[in-house]
Parts: sequence; C-alpha cells; structure tokens
Amino acid sequence: MTLRFSVLASGSTGNAFYIESGKEKILVDAGLSGKKIEGLLEQIQVDPHDLSRILVTHEHSDHIKGLGIMARRYNLPIYANDKTWQAMEGQLGKLSVDQKFHFNMEETRSFGGIDIESFAVSHDAADPMFYTFHQEGKKISLVTDLGYVSERIKKTVEGSDALIFESNHDVSMLRMCRYPWNIKRRILGDSGHVSNEDCALALSDIINDQTKRVYLAHLSADNNMKDLARMSVKEVLKERGFQIGSRIELHDTDPAEATPIYDV
Repeated sequence: MTLRFSVLASGSTGNAFYIESGKEKILVDAGLSGKKIEGLLEQIQVDPHDLSRILVTHEHSDHIKGLGIMARRYNLPIYANDKTWQAMEGQLGKLSVDQKFHFNMEETRSFGGIDIESFAVSHDAADPMFYTFHQEGKKISLVTDLGYVSERIKKTVEGSDALIFESNHDVSMLRMCRYPWNIKRRILGDSGHVSNEDCALALSDIINDQTKRVYLAHLSADNNMKDLARMSVKEVLKERGFQIGSRIELHDTDPAEATPIYDV
C-alpha cells in the first residue's frame, strides 16, 4: 500500500488535510464549511462517503468549522484529546456517542496500516497537537499552529519524506499591518504562529536525505504572500547548503484549492 495525501486547504481562513492508504481515508481537521470541504475533496477525486474518520488538532474555528456537519453527514468518527473535546464539543452540534473517540497526546494509534503519532505544539488552544503518519518506512508530518519549534518537535518530525510546515507570516509585514498590538503580540509570541524565517531555520534542522517535499502552510492572508514565503524559506535553506528545487521541492498551499494528490 502507498501513502497518499493532499493539503485540501491551509491558511488563516480554514484548514483541512487528507491522507489515505488503501481503503483508509482520513480527514485531519475540517475548518471550512461542509460544502467547501466536499468541493475540495472533489478536486482530488475523493468521494466523502469513502472517508474513514476525522482527526482533530485543536478547537479553533479555522480547524473545526465544518467538523460537526461532516461527521453527521457521512457518519464519521471524530478523534481528539480530552481537553480539545471539552473545548469544542459545544460548537459541533449533536453527535452520537459512537462518533466520539479519544486520541491522546503523545500517543501512537494505527488505522488501516497507517501508524499515526500525535505530538504537542505550543499554541493558544486547550491542548493542541499535530500528527506524524508512518507506513512501511515512509513518513509524513503535519506541523502548523505553533509559536515556536521545540527540539522535541524537531526530533519527532525529522526525516519525513514530506513535511507540511507552518510559514505563517513575514515579521515586517505583521509589524506594519493594521492589527492591534495585542493581536500582533499574540502571533509573534511563543503560543502564536511561526514566521517565514523561523520556519526555514527549523526546517534546516529537520530536513535530511529522506526529505523530498516541503509544503509551506497556514500562510496569513494579511501578512504573507506565497512568493514571499517561498523566497524567504528557499534563501535560508540554500544558505545552509540544501539543494532546493533539485533534491527538495518547495510547494505552496492555498485556502481554497487542494494540492494534487502526492504518492509518497
């Protein structure tokens, strides 16, 4: 079996990630309307009736906006840790008991031959966590919504064949934007979001010979641009000796367009 994935949507307006192997088809987060998520799945020719389950990273609306709708419409089980369930349950509408499951922090669970490892991140949510997916020596890591990249996170995701990694903002754009100072301070803080430069510096410690693709994710609609994020990250990685474009590919993500399915 082959691991395949698509970043369905990524950005400050909504996030969803899709990964499959064989008959196991997993949605991670559902931060857009049900209709939009269905449209994104259609872009990659996946029938939402074939979905197996939904994993949740944290309770912010750009990650769970369509969660209750998708779970009810397609009778899907939802997996999240206890504190995230407590924080989000009131936002999801009515769900049956047999749709509610726990996926604990720092736990590894297996679904359809995919071993999924959860790990903690520093973000201003109840108990945020992201995931690394393993199968037969292949590894994909999803890492966004974090104020800083700890050494533990680096060790967890290093050596991934593909990385979906936060490159949220350009610091200069953020400092000059119209946001009130308390919002700027939140984004720049240790429980906020990772900048383009900090993304690149972290990647330089994480990427190894196994890494083939990096997807720059969760870009701010107001304080970043795809070209700027790509250029900033590429420049730092090249300075540190990485062959970007030949051995390692940098890819954009989008809040409204799914990336093509990639077979790892």
